Amino acid sequence: MTLRNALIAVAVSALLSGHALAAPEAPLPEDLPPYAADKPLPVPQIEKRTLANGLEVWVVPRDGLPRVDYVLAIRNAGYAADPADARGFAGTLAYMLNEGTAKHDSKQIAELAQGMGGGVGGSASTDGMIVSGHALASHAAGMMALLAEVARTASFPDQEVALAKANQLQELKASEAQPGFKAERALAAAIYGDHPYARTQPTEESIAAITPEALRAAHAARFRPDRALLVVTGKIATAEAMRLAEAAFGDWQASGDPVADTPAARGRAELSFIRIQRDGSVQSAVRLGSPGIPATHADYIPAQLTGTILGGGFSSRLMQNLREDKGYTYGARGGLSALRQGGRIAASADVRNEVTGAALKEFVGELRRIGNEPVPARELEDNKRYVAGGYLLTNQMQGAVASTLAGNWLAGLPPEFLGEYVPKIRAVSAQQVQAMGAKYFDPKRQSIVVVGDGKAIDAQLKPYGEFTAK
Repeated sequence: MTLRNALIAVAVSALLSGHALAAPEAPLPEDLPPYAADKPLPVPQIEKRTLANGLEVWVVPRDGLPRVDYVLAIRNAGYAADPADARGFAGTLAYMLNEGTAKHDSKQIAELAQGMGGGVGGSASTDGMIVSGHALASHAAGMMALLAEVARTASFPDQEVALAKANQLQELKASEAQPGFKAERALAAAIYGDHPYARTQPTEESIAAITPEALRAAHAARFRPDRALLVVTGKIATAEAMRLAEAAFGDWQASGDPVADTPAARGRAELSFIRIQRDGSVQSAVRLGSPGIPATHADYIPAQLTGTILGGGFSSRLMQNLREDKGYTYGARGGLSALRQGGRIAASADVRNEVTGAALKEFVGELRRIGNEPVPARELEDNKRYVAGGYLLTNQMQGAVASTLAGNWLAGLPPEFLGEYVPKIRAVSAQQVQAMGAKYFDPKRQSIVVVGDGKAIDAQLKPYGEFTAK
């Protein structure tokens, strides 16, 4: 752990000590100083410009460290853009971006980035692709040029592609041995059906089908300036950042038809009850879930806070119940995940065989309780401080600000949301939490997937649905 990360961890611990280290009903010491007043996240001045080719450029100058951060986000370039027979393809595409370009091989790219005091690389998300880079401020021009080279002229060398495929096949074999991997795949199908959001995991067939030619074709189709946003943060003047962006990306032109927009995901799904056989397993991977809402939905903020109270941290209800009170599991989680065209409600834990049914009973009970009872005032306040404090600490770092802005943009949220998030969290009422619990977290809405040994757990599952064995 770096010194900076250690300091952040200490700050988080201090900020949340009343929330994270004590049960919700425990009284605070009488001599404990009161919490300081909330400090709003300073809303940065974002200078915006759209280049002639359609590329949006947002510049957020910041004093402090002599460093610049770049994040290039491309919509409709992530896992949701993968064909049904090419699941997980976007992950390979993102990984391969800095493995060779028209000018440099992977080693040279790494050396160039390190020589600037930074790094460059790509990553895929469900709704898009991110190419990010950072460097010392004195190398702002060089890193902007390298970022553009990686994003625009990735060459996907045959040898590097073959190596990536071999590594991914080994990783997939390791993942397939994990019950949680199988449970997540089945839950995604139960929630999303045949929607693209259900097919983010690769298969042996989809990995085997990857070729350099397929990667080049997908890159040409998905990477387009009219579907992209470049965020620049750090110790750089706005005029200079705009000049560098124009020099590096101004002549970037789209070719062919754009990838079709992802359709809206369904808001309700017929319930599924699935038990996936894992011979000899001593644990059950338990998953519950249902369709959720997109990040742009009016209920997003209160529903997200509701999910945090239910299962978003160590002091959440699921964790305190299933781990601390019952001792069924090392960890239980739950909450809302919101994307551009939909989302999901999910809860999870890996539990001992003999308490599989008992764990499901507690999941159902907590899901029902959050919609039937108002959350106590202290528990609500603690969770607000937890969410707001973590957000404020994270976004003190300029690289995180760039990533947050880009991620919000991919999800369809405006740049102003960066500063609106904390006040909106603080404004959520106990009545809203209860309403969100009843509307989205009702156990009657949740499909259930369990991976385990049927001989040990099938009888325990019967009270919770008619399970199909697979």
